[in-house]
Amino acid sequence: MTWRALLESGKQELLKAGIAEYELDAWYLFEWTFGFSRAQYLLLSHEEAGGAGESPASKADFEKRLSLYRTNLWRRGRREPLQHITGVQAFMGLEFLVDRHVLIPRQDTETLVELVLAAYPEKEIRLLDMCTGSGCIAISLAVLGGYSAVEAADISREALAVAEENAKRYEARCARPRFRQSDLFAAFAKEEQFDVIVSNPPYIPSAVIEDLEPEVRDFEPRIALDGAEDGLSFYRRLVAECREHLAADGHVYVEIGCEQGEAVKTLFLEQGYCEVSVWQDLTGKDRVVCGRRPAA
Repeated sequence: MTWRALLESGKQELLKAGIAEYELDAWYLFEWTFGFSRAQYLLLSHEEAGGAGESPASKADFEKRLSLYRTNLWRRGRREPLQHITGVQAFMGLEFLVDRHVLIPRQDTETLVELVLAAYPEKEIRLLDMCTGSGCIAISLAVLGGYSAVEAADISREALAVAEENAKRYEARCARPRFRQSDLFAAFAKEEQFDVIVSNPPYIPSAVIEDLEPEVRDFEPRIALDGAEDGLSFYRRLVAECREHLAADGHVYVEIGCEQGEAVKTLFLEQGYCEVSVWQDLTGKDRVVCGRRPAA
């Protein structure tokens, strides 16, 4: 069997399993398992897999890698997310470790990070990421914004362990964020205040979760998805509790579901925030709501 035939067999297996992006996912698993770059594959695709050619996978370990490739195709075929198989996901040009304890970082969330980076070019601010999960927001802001004081919190001890590992990967490039376990602000002293608070909280209505793709419904943590009956439960708490921990003229940025813009904006206004705005992502869908705490 040639390398090309091996890759094609993977594509067909994922196609039969009903994977929408079967070609792309088969390639990612092939690349990750055998260590091929696109250029190497093009040069060697017609050679015998595991043969004497100058392939990244030497003959000595080919059978081991082949077994792993087949196992990973089976895992993807049963709808396990690709990111759980490879253990990583790209976000803001960085790479983050992920597992079943954290939400897989999405490109949608990059909108929130980009808004904060654009609004706060100064470095001496205190920034908090609430419901941090993998730590992708907090760490991206620390690395790309160069902020001197970034903190992050999550109720899940397992998620925080993942976030800590991700922070270690980038500690040479930024001031390392401080992580703490907390049910929203329960573990914060009353006097602790921040210039910016960001959050990607659970916002999917409970009844909708069962209709999600199996990759999300069956493998990602329910605690990071479930926003209770109307999807707004955590926003109500966040918007109210953030006021006590925001410095004067401080801002809150929250990611939202694409149909929640006006509802979340109303929650901000009801709590006395000003300059409340709804921002769209690259596809033109509502994605972030931002509000400022008045100075007086």
